[in-house]
Amino acid sequence: MTGPILTVEDLRVRYGRVEAVRGVSFDAAAGELVTLVGANGAGKSSIINAVSGLVRPRGGRILFEGRDITRTPAHRLVRSGLVQVPEGRQILATLTVEENLRLGAPRRAGIGEVYGRFPVLAERRRSPAGTLSGGEQQMLAIGRALVARPRLILLDEPSMGLAPRIVDEVFGVIGEIRSSGTTVVLVEQNARRALRAADHGYILASGEIVHSGPAAELLGDDRVVQAYLGVET
Repeated sequence: MTGPILTVEDLRVRYGRVEAVRGVSFDAAAGELVTLVGANGAGKSSIINAVSGLVRPRGGRILFEGRDITRTPAHRLVRSGLVQVPEGRQILATLTVEENLRLGAPRRAGIGEVYGRFPVLAERRRSPAGTLSGGEQQMLAIGRALVARPRLILLDEPSMGLAPRIVDEVFGVIGEIRSSGTTVVLVEQNARRALRAADHGYILASGEIVHSGPAAELLGDDRVVQAYLGVET
């Protein structure tokens, strides 16, 4: 295909009287890692949920591989190659690791690839997912998305609640996913860490994009750092 794999144009998301996303536009090229960063309430998750079909936008347009998906249901988007890893992991604690992975796609070949990437999941394949550590549960959530072999993966706050060492592991996995050719759109409160991993960044405040550009340039702009990036966690 030519052009971006994902294009978001003038996106608006409203919950009752509250406009959570106000005219947001951005795109992601094939194989690129794009990050949306900002404080709580900036509208990051609302954008991701609209792209993945979980929230119906009040305005704007979303294109995936050149096709308008603004009103496409989430389950159809998964079949098309667009998958979200939700905030909070949302694994099914009483099901085994392998049963959770089978929810992502029924193909055993895809599950085998996930076990190759995450050996700890292979070791615990018959264990209830709820017995995994927080980091292992995040790996399971990512693995559940990867079994569908997506061309675009949306990651919503993957480092939330994890110890620094585990955050390093998660960002290592994200880098590997990007290196494999899969496009990644990453939503993160840990703005500095996300921008260090990304090709391009968009900084949000109050539902709007306030700065955007190559991630390295945003990190190198003292005014942006002081105003929006805060203390690194």
